[in-house]
Amino acid sequence: MSEALNTVFVENFQRDPTLTWQYFGSSTGFFRIYPGIKWTPDENGVITFDCRNRGWYIQAATSPKDIVIVLDMSGSMKGLWMTIAKHTISTILDTLGENDFVNIIAYNDYIHYIEPCFKGILVQANRDNREHFKQLVDDLMVKGVGVVDQALREAFQILKQSQEARQGSLCNQAIMLISDGAVEDYEPVFEEYNWPDRKVRVFTYLIGREVTFADRMKWIACNNKGYYTQISTLADAQENVMEYLHVLSRPMVINHDHDIIWTEAYMDSKLFTSHAQDLRLLTTVAMPVFSKKNETRSHGILLGVVGSDVALRELMKLAPRYKLGVHGYAFLNTNNGYILSHPDLRPLYREGKKLKPKPNYNSVDLSEVEWEDRTETLRTAMINGETGSLSMDVKVPLDKGKRVLFLTNDYFFTDISDTPFSLGVVLSQGHGEYILLGNTSVEEGLHDLLHPDLTLASDWIYCITDIDPDHRKLSQLEAMVRFLTGEDPDLECDEELVQEVLFDAVVTAPMEAYWTALALNSSEDYQRVADRAFLGTRAGLLRSSLFVGSEKISNRKFLTPEDKASMFTMDHFPLWYRQAAEQPAGSFVFNLHSTEEPEGPGEPAVVTASTAVAVTVDKKTAIAAAVGIQMRLDFLHHLFWAATQQCSAGDGLCPQSCRDSDLDCFVIDNNGFILISGRPQETGRFLGEVDGALMTQLLSMGVFSQVTLYDYQAMCKPPNHHHSAARPLVSPIYALLTRTRWLVNELLLFLLQWSTWGSWRVPSGAEAKAVFHHTHKHQRQDVLQPCDTEYPMFMHQRAIQEANGIIECGACQKVFVMHQIPNSNLLLLVTDPTCDCSIFPQILQEATEVKYNASIKCDRMRSQKLRRRPDSCHAFHPEENAQDCGGASETSASRPLLLLPLCAWLLPPQLLR
Repeated sequence: MSEALNTVFVENFQRDPTLTWQYFGSSTGFFRIYPGIKWTPDENGVITFDCRNRGWYIQAATSPKDIVIVLDMSGSMKGLWMTIAKHTISTILDTLGENDFVNIIAYNDYIHYIEPCFKGILVQANRDNREHFKQLVDDLMVKGVGVVDQALREAFQILKQSQEARQGSLCNQAIMLISDGAVEDYEPVFEEYNWPDRKVRVFTYLIGREVTFADRMKWIACNNKGYYTQISTLADAQENVMEYLHVLSRPMVINHDHDIIWTEAYMDSKLFTSHAQDLRLLTTVAMPVFSKKNETRSHGILLGVVGSDVALRELMKLAPRYKLGVHGYAFLNTNNGYILSHPDLRPLYREGKKLKPKPNYNSVDLSEVEWEDRTETLRTAMINGETGSLSMDVKVPLDKGKRVLFLTNDYFFTDISDTPFSLGVVLSQGHGEYILLGNTSVEEGLHDLLHPDLTLASDWIYCITDIDPDHRKLSQLEAMVRFLTGEDPDLECDEELVQEVLFDAVVTAPMEAYWTALALNSSEDYQRVADRAFLGTRAGLLRSSLFVGSEKISNRKFLTPEDKASMFTMDHFPLWYRQAAEQPAGSFVFNLHSTEEPEGPGEPAVVTASTAVAVTVDKKTAIAAAVGIQMRLDFLHHLFWAATQQCSAGDGLCPQSCRDSDLDCFVIDNNGFILISGRPQETGRFLGEVDGALMTQLLSMGVFSQVTLYDYQAMCKPPNHHHSAARPLVSPIYALLTRTRWLVNELLLFLLQWSTWGSWRVPSGAEAKAVFHHTHKHQRQDVLQPCDTEYPMFMHQRAIQEANGIIECGACQKVFVMHQIPNSNLLLLVTDPTCDCSIFPQILQEATEVKYNASIKCDRMRSQKLRRRPDSCHAFHPEENAQDCGGASETSASRPLLLLPLCAWLLPPQLLR
């Protein structure tokens, strides 16, 4: 039925090669995708992909919904029935998204909320809440007798109160009743709460093989516009749960409404494992596909959902980096306030040597990256789809939280029509107001563009090269040359940016000759110190020159695509450029540059020093470029100690004495990190870690100030789950019990294979995964979990250029002197090492997890941040055939038919097509 889409997909891709995936998912679970891919098993060896569980399918197939799941916890549900019921709840939760709201009530002799904190309310069905519910369901135990009517009344009251308070989705409302039977039809409950309008649909799931109560369970569903199914094995849950989505889609299908939906950001596993990792964050645009036959109109038959992925990188190209300035950026957020794209969004974390997606990477709230927005003024305006601007003082972490910039940002925001997204653009005051342009001839500019020491920002779009197949292999520099020479008239280029690059290339061309002369005429000591000179301009042009004999420099990743922090990228200007832009005019900023992995044994670290090149325009300064040098740290040490030998000892604290161990000398940067020390092992460490007494005194004198920063995207180790301290001592017994549990589950899986009327079958992916989930639950305790952290950062106060004092250390006194090194961000510290000041604790720059007590944690979980509901809602239609409510008789399949799943399991996908 969907084969004709192949031609459409190919034609779409030929028109727009920036498309990643195009696909159609049918209501039966069939999935067609272009380009074709080879399916690979997950870490458990199981292929569990079902397109109907994906967010794009669920959002396109149904309108937002409020769901209350009512679970029977009476004694009759023990054993396999409870396992199936729990798996059914997990499957239902997987069909919910950020526009949906949910709660779960369990009942036996009395009713109780499985999460007491959520009593009487609906909570957003985001990933964190869904996973929280799954863990709580896993721990439920059966006992007593069921009081169904009380549980149903409570469920109706929750939905009614939510509707009256204008909370929740304000669209579809439904109750999911999961039980092994109902002794009556509970008609008085429905008369009181749901009839005659029947605004709340009731879906019933009969667990087990017993059919004695099937008629009552079906009656409940059919008289409340719901659907009835019977689930007797784990494998039945997936298909039977999906039926409720088809019921909820009926009003939309009968209306023939092709609502277009856009999803939150998500990471594509295929792109993540390939070379195209820059495209890994995507959003999906999708719409429903349904039958238009008049004879089936009242049934509202949903055929499936068609969709296409859009790389968020493509959307962010609409906000060119060169127009935003050194600290500027653009970002997108969803109607729920979650970040779609932001330079501070960190979707990955490192576990060992592997990069993995964070569990909650696509539900990071705007207030967690723009965390200075304490009153959430910015968030509120963007959620409401307003257009406007505001200013805000912000603290911007740099260099993995080691440093910080204090900026005043102007935020401009507006909604993006026909999507649930809002766009924000940030410009830092003092930057980005002026662009320096000049008249440069093409001939002169081309001559300088082709110098070997020049590169362009590979992420920036100088010319569009990803549409025409003939252009895709061109670099941006090659494309620009073709455009300027007229060799390829079909190329589309940003003429303003190209003109700016030409001007920068001509103006900076003399730097190559200057650097060469500097290297040839400098002393031998200077040649040993300097490795590389570099220059970057606002147009993304980068010049770099290795000095003579520097081919074996230690930090080979610096100014290469591997070192994104030091390169012009789509998200940010280089670290050295941003730091230089905030230094006083004419001064250098020094930074110890290191990579995550050592380059080799015994190779010294390097220091970068950069300064901004500013141009005054109309009495205001515009940063046009930054220039710098990379130096060998070991030779920089040598020069420093050589300089101290020329010092006059008139004041009695000459650094010359540092060489004789009479005094301790440190050269630290303005954030307290040691660049030079008499003890090489201290290089790169924070001063407070090396000398807590000295750092304490500098803080008390106001030489340094402490700034607290927050990270709401951190990953922490979970608390120890050992309930008894004796457990580690009886590890052989514990290991035996674990092995026994595994064998029991394997036996259960074997028995389940024979559970369909005695016929042999292959276990489904969902079934195998469910059993594995229970078997290996204990192994997930050591996995890092999302958390909030706070950490201190220390900054030198520029107004204090000199300081000295005495530190009282009990039996002795420690003398110190501090001088700022002119025209730099460096400080020289000289101290007396003879006094033991170990009574002062270390001052560390370590992040600590923010712990919330039970009350605060509950408040945070219950709080519902402002969100904007989707524009469309299809809850009911008068022509709907509510009698199509399930309960078809089961038929026993023949053995040959039951072997078909085995064929599907074993044959490659290309043959199955």
